[in-house]
Amino acid sequence: MATIGTFKKTGDEFKGSITTLSVQAKNVRLVPETNSSSDKAPSHRLYVGDAEIGAAWKNAGNGDKRPTYSVKLDDPSFTAPVHALLVERQDGDFDLIWTRPAKRRGR
Repeated sequence: MATIGTFKKTGDEFKGSITTLSVQAKNVRLVPETNSSSDKAPSHRLYVGDAEIGAAWKNAGNGDKRPTYSVKLDDPSFTAPVHALLVERQDGDFDLIWTRPAKRRGR
């Protein structure tokens, strides 16, 4: 598990940055999707400037748990999409956490 980004919520949007060994993106915005066509459509789109770099789906909170967001980042320079989870910290800011998918066992 690795924190690859930090965000602050401003109104309905999230604003922050994403940093990895190969990505240094500032002014990243998670903007609510207003033209949702289905229940499975993303709740938010991710942008750097005018370029869309991914999407996020809101996960329902359970009881006292705060909602989280499943995030999928993609770029032509990536060999595969990056999957992460946006979670709220105790101080009210948000961390974008990446976890390497488990390898499937061969048959």
